[in-house]
Amino acid sequence: MGSDPNASANSTPNTRLVRWRSATRVVATRFPPINLYERVSADPEVWDALIAAEQMVNPQVRDAIGDLRLVALEEQVSGPGSAALMAPFTHWNPMGSRFSDGSYGVYYAGDGVATAVAETAYHFARIARQSADGPRYETMSVQEGPINASMHDLDRTDAATRAALLDPDSYVASRQFGQLLRPTSASLQTARGNGIYYPSIRRAGGHCIAVFRPSMLRIPGQGRYLGFDWDGERVRRYFDYYDRVWVTIRE
Repeated sequence: MGSDPNASANSTPNTRLVRWRSATRVVATRFPPINLYERVSADPEVWDALIAAEQMVNPQVRDAIGDLRLVALEEQVSGPGSAALMAPFTHWNPMGSRFSDGSYGVYYAGDGVATAVAETAYHFARIARQSADGPRYETMSVQEGPINASMHDLDRTDAATRAALLDPDSYVASRQFGQLLRPTSASLQTARGNGIYYPSIRRAGGHCIAVFRPSMLRIPGQGRYLGFDWDGERVRRYFDYYDRVWVTIRE
């Protein structure tokens, strides 16, 4: 049974400084990043112009790298490795996510590999079930980068609000909340709209961030590779290619 979506309507939690050495994401490697334009120029306007020119002869380029026009110029991040950071903001998920209805991008990350794996494995399994995928393996990439920004802290909300926003089965309240907090042109220079700090729904004791502004992030580095083992029901384990061991995902 879902929580009351109106519980968070007028509740805006206080901010806290989120300072992590490693904000961790686990993403599929099926679509490797295009980094040619990152090396050519650090200017986002030049980068987008080069992509547009290339698209005239290769229309698949923008589909692969995303549409930079979806991000305000002052918020764009460029340079080597920036495609990984910008991807969530230039490839909107039309199905939405916890803090987005699908009309804007959000950069989700966990406080470590264990949290990022637990969150990603849950959503991976949900999509695989909906697609009726048979057992298979999926190679995943760990991306890690520091974060140092003020975000709205759901640890500091009342119990009713927190229950509504972190409902494991419903995104109704959390999407309304994301719409309330996401930045506008008038709020880009304030802590409002930077992002949300919240307890992990899929890993007890873990924490996650949902970042609305690319400029709040540092370009992530490439970490290890993992092999998700989808058994037709859920991802119960993954293979760590660096340590060459199987790791069980705890519920």
